[in-house]
Amino acid sequence: MTSPVTALSGTVLAVASGKGGVGKSNVAANLAVALSLLGRKVALLDADFGLGNVDVLLGLAPDFHIGHVLSGEKTLDDIAITGPSGIQIVPGSSGLRAMTVLSAVQRQRLMAMLSKLRRTMDFLVVDTASGISDSVIDTVLMADRVVLVTNNEPAAVVDAYATAKVVTASSPKAEIGVVVNRVSDAHEAGLAFRQLDVAAAKFLGRPLRFYGFVVDDPAVQQSTLSQRAVVDEAPQAPASRCFRILAARIAGMGPVPGQSLRPGGPYPDAAAAEVSRCA
Repeated sequence: MTSPVTALSGTVLAVASGKGGVGKSNVAANLAVALSLLGRKVALLDADFGLGNVDVLLGLAPDFHIGHVLSGEKTLDDIAITGPSGIQIVPGSSGLRAMTVLSAVQRQRLMAMLSKLRRTMDFLVVDTASGISDSVIDTVLMADRVVLVTNNEPAAVVDAYATAKVVTASSPKAEIGVVVNRVSDAHEAGLAFRQLDVAAAKFLGRPLRFYGFVVDDPAVQQSTLSQRAVVDEAPQAPASRCFRILAARIAGMGPVPGQSLRPGGPYPDAAAAEVSRCA
């Protein structure tokens, strides 16, 4: 994807979804922690400017949030906090209506923030707001890869397609990878992905990439109640294995555009032993 910050070294992953309630923020948080467990330097930016909740998911109580940077009151160093496995977290704002639509100055400050994080991180995981508002699309277009989270519910698949459509209209060559969340197995994930992929090929003239899926696992709900990432609290849980494979796939992807992953591989060696359960 062409981006205002492509000259910098880190990879920006925008985690998006069309429909709320598909577990997007949980995927973003666990993906960030799983990437860190692979030895990468990772930051997690909560870009839900009005209803941020990454800090709540991970049991953190920040004094400041991204709104303070976008308003010019604080710097990135002032608000960033350390989360599980050493990831750097940029907390989102919550309950601030004024943050739901960014001004030109605020967008410039956001781009500067992304640029600074890319200079020091291997991966910057950006948890966007749900939906396809202008602020969401603007944030997505600053990323290198779009991680589109859905589940197998018809409404979620339709809304995920709508998100892919809007992203494609703004940036036709943007790489969009799909993560199917809360499914029973690979077959169920494959059905949901193929619906999206066929629709994108037919109506948008483009393929999607299959990044992976996460099984429906009670350990995720328990970790959410405990305000911890499941990969941290229950590393041997089925969902945790899926997140590790997802992280290994993304960490192993090269910069060459046009490559296509489909259910079945290839996978980095670190994840090979777990592929049968989560791929």
